[in-house]
Amino acid sequence: MPKVIKTKTEFEGRVLEEYVVVEGEGLSAWDAHVPLQFVGKKTTRVDGPERVTGKALYTFDVQLPGMLYGKILRSPHPHARIKSINTQRAEQLPGVRAVLSHQNTPKISFRRQTFLFDEVVRYVGDEVACVIADDEEIAQDALELIEVEYEILPFVLDPEEALQPWAPRLYPDGNLLGGQPELYQRGDIERGFAQADVIVERTFRTQCALHNCMEPHGSVALWEGDSLTVWDSTQHIFGVREGLARLLGLPLHRVRVIKKYMGGGFGSKNNLGKYTVIAALGAKMTGRPVKIVLDRHEENLATGNRPASVQHVKIGARRDGTLTALELKAIVTAGAYCLWPPSLGGPARELYACSNVKTEQYTVFTNTGPLSAFRAPGYVEGTFAVESLMDELAQELQMDPIELRLKNYTEIDQTTGRPYSTKGLREAYERGAKLFGWHEARTPPAALLSRRHAPKLRGVGMASQIWSGNGMPPAYALVKLNPDGTATVITGTQDIGTGTKTVLAQIAAEELGFPIEKIAIEIGDTQLGLYAPLSAGSMTVASVGPAVRVAAHEARQQLLDVAAQVLEVPRDSLTIADGLFRSPALQKPVAVHEVLKNLENFMIIGRGAREPNPEDVAVNTFGAQFAEVTVDVETGEVKVERIVAVHDSGRVINPLTLSSQIEGGIIQGLGYALYEQRVVDRNTGIVLNDNLENYKLPTALDIPEIVFEMIDRPDFRANNLGAKGVGEPPIIPTAAAIANAVANALGVRIYELPITREKILKALGKV
Repeated sequence: MPKVIKTKTEFEGRVLEEYVVVEGEGLSAWDAHVPLQFVGKKTTRVDGPERVTGKALYTFDVQLPGMLYGKILRSPHPHARIKSINTQRAEQLPGVRAVLSHQNTPKISFRRQTFLFDEVVRYVGDEVACVIADDEEIAQDALELIEVEYEILPFVLDPEEALQPWAPRLYPDGNLLGGQPELYQRGDIERGFAQADVIVERTFRTQCALHNCMEPHGSVALWEGDSLTVWDSTQHIFGVREGLARLLGLPLHRVRVIKKYMGGGFGSKNNLGKYTVIAALGAKMTGRPVKIVLDRHEENLATGNRPASVQHVKIGARRDGTLTALELKAIVTAGAYCLWPPSLGGPARELYACSNVKTEQYTVFTNTGPLSAFRAPGYVEGTFAVESLMDELAQELQMDPIELRLKNYTEIDQTTGRPYSTKGLREAYERGAKLFGWHEARTPPAALLSRRHAPKLRGVGMASQIWSGNGMPPAYALVKLNPDGTATVITGTQDIGTGTKTVLAQIAAEELGFPIEKIAIEIGDTQLGLYAPLSAGSMTVASVGPAVRVAAHEARQQLLDVAAQVLEVPRDSLTIADGLFRSPALQKPVAVHEVLKNLENFMIIGRGAREPNPEDVAVNTFGAQFAEVTVDVETGEVKVERIVAVHDSGRVINPLTLSSQIEGGIIQGLGYALYEQRVVDRNTGIVLNDNLENYKLPTALDIPEIVFEMIDRPDFRANNLGAKGVGEPPIIPTAAAIANAVANALGVRIYELPITREKILKALGKV
């Protein structure tokens, strides 16, 4: 009988509580000492041929008969009220089929703080109207014919200014999300600092960074009677379905969302976009399918960002390095719209043993583009500040940075008091230091003075990482066995470019005993698949993988029951491997399809559900990264020479797809450390580098040598795979490690990201 329990899970720094239905007994994780055939092996992507040949169908590739195209008119002002809007000239342009604005669309609440088309626009790029036309060129021309009269309102771009009582208000109740700061405290912070022998405190600043996914955001909407089908570039097909049904007043079974392939999201595609709802309304209004795909300019204005932050961090310690107090006050730029605050205080609360901790975060509305999730939101920014100051503390105490971190090592989750299910951070320090040659590479402070006049300075640094990645229920899967000895796995997850289909195929093949080429994976369709959570928070495999394994296990048990009767051998003697039945009672192995074909169209279907997370332990991922840089003191150029990373994410399912995750995260972290920054004109609120020409991203010439190892140890408490997420951990410590290496090279620290040439030269007193 199903049992309903309440469980907690951590998602991107936020603890969620939910009800979970437990069905039957769960499976134990595979034994760590038993060799597996598919899991843990390098496996090329099962959908690789489709991707490299161009046969993979992305949202942009969807072409439907009679399809129309939408283009969105966006606000040229950071804050204004629409006094009037005249769309008559645009509507009269040949090829224009409809123009949507607040005048003729339902007053649909969006993000709780605004409407789909609001009469007040709050940033340059906010949606004003949309033209639906026969092609994109006509739609673009029609945008220029729309006449809008604006009442210009005062605006504020800086979050610190936005907190002042005299600042322009974006909303009647003020510019602070929730009306008050997010506060966490344990112990007595004042007493902790009073006990300290050494106190270090600094203010750190991080920039606004843009996602720049290779595939832009976009949707195609088609109505068939009262049913809506949407092709969407999304990280959560079921989330888009629920949002559309709620906003449009439809029952869930009347909304179908499809996403077959995706070219990156990084968190910006976690939620339902305005363009998706607009496409659905446009299709309803015209009676024809409508496609809206954002261009690169729109991508960098309206699809979210990693928000800028100001962080004041203060750490107190005894002379032996024991932390006595840690305090963080953070101000985060929400932009114009925001539903949740990124957790910048997570690393301060969780990384180190400290009895007295206080974090205070102000998430502030400004007249800029809205924040969104961006690969480990909050933790990248928070880790930069905390890990930079830990290095300053180590220098003050004349301790090795790793020694200081080990001095404050903890096996207990400091926020809950629960022990970690596994924690490989100590091993990450040790193995990373050995791989990097840390103790040989570190330059003693006295040696810095003797080489300050060298044309290039070399430095090394390191930083730590903590993240969740434990996955969560509910997630469901079916495994169907076909008469020809093949299997089809069906679930409602989505592959966002990380190789999810391949990993799920490995899990199913391992459990079934089938060759991997006999496994087909069907995902990315709400109508055909069973529910799966969003692909974010490093939790796709850890959420959906266990459900697939249970479904495959159930199908395998049914298959053995049937085969024993057909082959007339004892059930307990039968095994399956490589798609063959084996038994001492059989003269030779028998292929699975030889048994199933005798049953004609009888179908074996296994059903699996993801079990709840454990309540008595904390499931987290850990890691450490080491960076070596050279700094040209004449030009200020920073060159990252190598990065060594060691991470603990439980059992490794596919080393090949994992390597892409590790390397990609490090490269993205390098870009955040040295190059990437949205630039907004303070006088107009206009983004000045809203394209790939002016928004600096790392290129092949900027990529260092990357060496990484995984602590490949299953976490038996996490789930029945023993696996945890790996998508976000590699980006978290990279900027901090590079910043610490630059400080080691220069002998002075840069407290603001990105670390540009100008900042280097200024720190050296050369500008």
